[in-house]
Amino acid sequence: MPSHIALTALVVSDYDEAVDFYTRALGFDLVEDSARPDGSRWVVVRPPGATESALLLARAKDDAQRARVGDQTGGRVGFFLYTADFAADHARMTAEGVRFLEEPRHEAYGSVAVFEDLYGNRWDLLQPATA
Repeated sequence: MPSHIALTALVVSDYDEAVDFYTRALGFDLVEDSARPDGSRWVVVRPPGATESALLLARAKDDAQRARVGDQTGGRVGFFLYTADFAADHARMTAEGVRFLEEPRHEAYGSVAVFEDLYGNRWDLLQPATA
């Protein structure tokens, strides 16, 4: 198997509200939700059809981690959700209450709009331009 980034930890306030947002509003699949001996959970979500990368939803354990919820990338777009149908996904996500920070843009590299997850982390919804 070639090397690849399999999981990216995303610090969240609450497992259940995070699972609800990522599965309902963004349409991700819940891959795993397992209890751990220390009372935490191993919660993995990923976009439908994704096979190599996923998010590990990690509940904040202390004040330092709680301070980072929603600001893991210092206010920058830190996550990029690629789509094959920008218009349909934008409409579905908007209907689910996802907060877009701008109107869709059509750039040379593709169609894009910045949105926030339930905690304020910034994401690009991006449909790359075809060659």
